[in-house]
Amino acid sequence: MLPNLFAYPTEAVYGLGCDPLDESAVLAILKLKQRPVEKGLILVAADMTALAKFADVFNPQWSDRLLQAWSDTQRAVTWVVPKTQVCPVWISGQHNSVAVRVSHHPLVKQLAQTMPDGVMVSTSANPASLEPARSAAEVKHYFGEQLYCVAGELGGLAQPSEIWDAMSLSRLR
Repeated sequence: MLPNLFAYPTEAVYGLGCDPLDESAVLAILKLKQRPVEKGLILVAADMTALAKFADVFNPQWSDRLLQAWSDTQRAVTWVVPKTQVCPVWISGQHNSVAVRVSHHPLVKQLAQTMPDGVMVSTSANPASLEPARSAAEVKHYFGEQLYCVAGELGGLAQPSEIWDAMSLSRLR
């Protein structure tokens, strides 16, 4: 079993997570997903303040927009914002920005709060080109016993989070 990484239910699909500053765990997730590091990953937290270490979430040009989107419990919205100096390249990939989300899912919030900085990686639990896992059984089908899976209920959304660019206000997914 790979140390320091795990699968868990999110708002719509199972995700793979770890401490974003644990490079070996992040690289293990990328290997499991067959995903190039250049693409970057999403960071998720229980509150906006935790994300500030990694991302420019309190910029007056978009902080109100982020807060408003994250207060809507009927949606899961990820925002792409400029990264800070602390955000490692294995998280941001080839970008000067990073994708961040505040989650309403109780288990995601709880898991994020157990991380040293209150932030964790959140990427769908699936190898590249396959559908994201929607159950612990599907996670096991994809990855076997390679990682611990936190079983639980999905958050009730049909699709993974929307992704928006905070600077251009364009929808990316």
